[in-house]
Order: sequence, then C-alpha cells, then structure tokens
Amino acid sequence: MSSSQQSLKILKAAVFNGLLNAVINGVINWFQVRGKTELFLTLDNISTREHTVFGGAVVMATSLAVILTTIGYLTFKSPGKPAFYPKALLLTLKNGIFTFGILTIFSLLLQRYAGSVAVTPVMSALIVAVIAGLVAGTIDYMTKNEILKNNLNH
Repeated sequence: MSSSQQSLKILKAAVFNGLLNAVINGVINWFQVRGKTELFLTLDNISTREHTVFGGAVVMATSLAVILTTIGYLTFKSPGKPAFYPKALLLTLKNGIFTFGILTIFSLLLQRYAGSVAVTPVMSALIVAVIAGLVAGTIDYMTKNEILKNNLNH
C-alpha cells in the first residue's frame, strides 16, 4: 500500500473515531447535566466546586487523549512498529499534555474575553461532543502518523 493510500485510510479511520467519540461523550455529558437549568462554560474562580462545561471537558479530553493514543498504538498494524516503551509511552504523555494545554488555554481565553457564559444542558452536551470528536479524531490521526513516521526512520 502506498504512503498516500495509507494516509487516506488513517484519515478516514480518524474521522470515524472522532464521530463515534463525539456521539458517545455527548450522550454521557447529557446524562450528567440533564437535570440542571443552566451551566457555565467557565467561571472566574479556580477553587469553585461548581461544575462547568470546560472544567469537565478538559478532564474528559485529556483522559481521552491518553486512552486513545494507547488504543491507537495497540490496534494499529504496521511492520516495524516501535516498542511501546519508550516511544509510544512518550507519545501518550505528549498527546495528553498537548490536549490539556490547548483546552486549558482556550478555557482561560474564553473566561477572560467572554466572562461567565451560561448555557443549557443540551448546548453543554453539544459542546462536549464537539470537543470529544475533535480530540478523538486528531489524536487518532497523530498517533498513527507518528507510528508510520517512526517506521520510516528505522
């Protein structure tokens, strides 16, 4: 299989993975928040005990990045795939930190420039679904491309 065919196959799998995780995590979030009247996207207080949409999304997305990097490595069939330790373990940490950083920065900028914005439970579930889908698709694509890149460098 040529490199471009393999990249297209990886992209299609990443899109499917993103859509699947968007639906799953959106539904999970809906069941977590369905009884509330409104939720804040972020709050201007680091020690609040109140649930916020991005507070939950950061934890969900970081966990998703770590889990999907590991699953992507374990399920991706490629001759000459590097050993899990140290390359794939470091990739797992890198993807988790990358995801945490991007979402945290976005949350801080949102709070800084938009303030405390309230949304409905349905909107909360949709936001979490979009975040989960983007994270899942991106992490799946990045993981499998990194494995292929490491195969070519050996």
